[in-house]
Amino acid sequence: MSIINNINKAFDHRIRLGIMSILMVNEYADFNMLKELLGATDGNLASHTKALENAEYILVEKQFIGRKPNTRYSTTKLGRAAFKKHIEALEKLINKQ
Repeated sequence: MSIINNINKAFDHRIRLGIMSILMVNEYADFNMLKELLGATDGNLASHTKALENAEYILVEKQFIGRKPNTRYSTTKLGRAAFKKHIEALEKLINKQ
């Protein structure tokens, strides 16, 4: 079995890796929080959250706070498991001698 078998292509971009990292340690994060923490543009962040949503790794909730739209994200069980497996694979790769 190859050492890189469990590296997940869904997390190969730094924005998607960042989104998942933030969501793994927070119950949820809204669009503006992710945008600020990751230094991403609206369009870039939207495309990467859509990719993670399509993979069923994150859940997207849209609501209004007052009159302002708010989009917040959280991980799914599948997403948490896939990300943990990905991080473990990276750690094994880094520690390989």
